[in-house]
Amino acid sequence: MMKDKGKQIERQAEDAIRFCLKDVPFCRVEFRDNPRGVADNGIDLIGSLITNAGKRPLVVEVKPNGQPRWARNAANALALYRTKNPSAYGILVAPYITEEAGRIAAENGIGYVDLAGNCRIAFDQVYIRREGRENKFTRKRDLRSLFSPKAERVLRMLLLEPKRGWKVEELAKVADVSLGQASNVKKLLDDREWLRRGERGLELIDPKKLLTEWSQNFDPSRSRSSDLFSLDPIGKIESKIADACKRLGVRYALTGFSGAARLAPAVRYQRASVYIAEKLDEVATAVGLRPVTSGANVSVIEPYDDGVFAGTRKIGGADVASPVQVFLDLSAIPGRGEEAADALLREVIEPSW
Repeated sequence: MMKDKGKQIERQAEDAIRFCLKDVPFCRVEFRDNPRGVADNGIDLIGSLITNAGKRPLVVEVKPNGQPRWARNAANALALYRTKNPSAYGILVAPYITEEAGRIAAENGIGYVDLAGNCRIAFDQVYIRREGRENKFTRKRDLRSLFSPKAERVLRMLLLEPKRGWKVEELAKVADVSLGQASNVKKLLDDREWLRRGERGLELIDPKKLLTEWSQNFDPSRSRSSDLFSLDPIGKIESKIADACKRLGVRYALTGFSGAARLAPAVRYQRASVYIAEKLDEVATAVGLRPVTSGANVSVIEPYDDGVFAGTRKIGGADVASPVQVFLDLSAIPGRGEEAADALLREVIEPSW
C-alpha cells in the first residue's frame, strides 16, 4: 500500500511539472523509469528537460510536505546527485510548499513545484514562477495538529520559558499531555526548523515565528463568551470578579485589554475580559453582572481548554493570563486589539526572549 501511495504522488509530481512547463513552447520534459537503488542516491524521479539548446538532465525529489526541513533534505540529496552530474537541474515537489521552504530551494539553486501548480523553475534561459493557485493539498491537517488544544499546551510551555532546554518527557509532564502528543509537536516544529538540540535538550530557535503563526491560526470562537454589563467602573468590576472567584474557589485570569493593562500599563480600555473555568453564572450573580444584547462592558469567557491558565500570574491583586495568552486574545481583535498586541509583544514578550 505504501509503495502504491509513493508511486501515486510521483505520478502527481510528473503531472505538476508538466503543467508548469506547458506554456513554454520551446521546452518539454520527459521522465524515465528510475528503479530505486540503481546509482541514483535515492532520487525519486529522473528525466530530461528538452529545449532548443538540447537536453538537460532533470532530477526530482518528492516530499510528503513542504516544510523547511524537508526542503533542506531535498536540497542536500539533489546537491549530492549533482556532484557526479553537475549539469542536472533539481526540483523539489511536495503537496504544498511554504514560503520559507521555497526560499531554501531558491538559495540552493533548485526549483520547486507544488501539486497545485505553484512553482519556481529557473534553468538556462527558462524562468517560470506561478503563485496564488488554490491548493487543495493545503497544510490544514498540519496546522490542525500543531494548534489543537493539547498541542497548544506544549507551545505555551515552550514560549513561557523560551530559553530553557527541554526533554520531551518533561515537556509532556509540565504541559499535562501524553508523551505521544509532545513528540508530535516536536516533529511539527522540527519540520519548520524552529527547534534545535542543545546540550540542555530541545531549545526553541525562533519564538517570534512560532507565536506569529499561532496568532494567525488562533480561533477564539472555540471558547464560549458571554456579553455582560455592570454600572461599576471597569477597575471595580475586575476587583469584584477576582474576589468572587477567590471566594468560590474558581480559577480565573484577566485577559484581553484587562490583561494588557496590567502587563503594559499604557493600555486604555472600556471593556473587561476574563477567563473563568467554572460556575460562570454564580460569579456573574455575585458581581452583579447582567446579560445585554448591546452596550456590554464585560466579556466572561469559558475557555475551550484549561491550557489558557498556564503561566497565570498575580498583578495588582488579580490573576492575569500569561503575556502569550493575552497576546493571542488581543491579536484576534481587529484594530485596537492588534495594536495592543503589538505593544505587548515589543514591551513585554520580546524582552523575555
